[in-house]
Amino acid sequence: MKIGVDVRSLSEPIDGIGRYTLCLLEEMTLNNDHEWILYSHRPILHGKWDMLNVSIRTMNPFIKFKGVYFAWLQCILPFWLKQDRVDLFWTPAHRLPKFMPRSILKVITIHDLVWRYFPETMRPLGRVLDSMLMPYSISSADKIIASSRSTANQIISEQVKAKDKTSVVYLANSIELKKQILKFDTTKNDFILFVGTLEPRKNLRRLLEAYSLLSISLRNKHPLVIVGAKGWGNENINLIIEKLNLKKFVKVLGYISNQELAKIYNQAHLFVMPSLYEGFGLPVLEAMSFGIPVVTSNNYSLPEIVGDTAILVNPKSVSSIKNGMEEGLLDLKLRHKLSKSTFERSKLFSWKKASKETIKVFEQAFSDRYKLIK
Repeated sequence: MKIGVDVRSLSEPIDGIGRYTLCLLEEMTLNNDHEWILYSHRPILHGKWDMLNVSIRTMNPFIKFKGVYFAWLQCILPFWLKQDRVDLFWTPAHRLPKFMPRSILKVITIHDLVWRYFPETMRPLGRVLDSMLMPYSISSADKIIASSRSTANQIISEQVKAKDKTSVVYLANSIELKKQILKFDTTKNDFILFVGTLEPRKNLRRLLEAYSLLSISLRNKHPLVIVGAKGWGNENINLIIEKLNLKKFVKVLGYISNQELAKIYNQAHLFVMPSLYEGFGLPVLEAMSFGIPVVTSNNYSLPEIVGDTAILVNPKSVSSIKNGMEEGLLDLKLRHKLSKSTFERSKLFSWKKASKETIKVFEQAFSDRYKLIK
């Protein structure tokens, strides 16, 4: 097949969808049975794509105007796909163009339905676009890939007819597991770690309130380190820290490189992510792959990812989050058990496996179309 891929997430600073796209494509393009064409409205910044079976098509970087992405997605991209005689188009980022040629098979990955379950945590424009385009994308796609069984069930709840064309393909760890000799110079090895975009859905206000309820001795011994880029609707984290008198105990590092992130994962004492909603929860899996005891939410996809290898808390309860952190810090027998079990469970997830399962979805879409024609 000639497979077209929407890689616009690789034309911007890397985020969760960008990591998913990059890691999966790096594995899939090793499959020489297919030809791959990567499309974006801007030059691609991430990945090495100098393979014989991969080509790239992007817009002129000097073309800049408000709404360029939307115009590219809905008008220019479908024209390119038709011109390049693509057999199948895959978007790893929720939205399909509305004016796709019928001859081209359409596969979409849906990571979550935030616009349906937590719309108040999204940018207004993103919420409107997702509420308009995702139902259309679900109905018009030939195949749908969901990042978790939880997300798959939500897709089917949205449109019952999607059941027969929806497959679950789990993500994997995208941070290299390497023992780092150098210490991360702004932290100690006994810190509590949070990793994620700083936005309302990540529940940082309750996390900080819960942390403030820990005893002073625990806070002195276990500072809280927050890693992540600022997202939309981000409350002033530093202001919350100041109001809770936590400046001495909390360090906000912002966005850091993958290399720095690997170092900091390797040194963390406890990982905490009490998110209100996740379609998968990649930072949780990353922490698990480093053998860090994990405290996370008891809802949506997160129990599915961690199984019985983590401490689950009610993300809407400050006391539940606080109790979960205390348990993870003070119960040494449990800590040892979780550290071993999280590492072992993380081995169930790999990009090689995800690559094979994703290509299988593509080939099944092609096979189903051929059967219908035949």
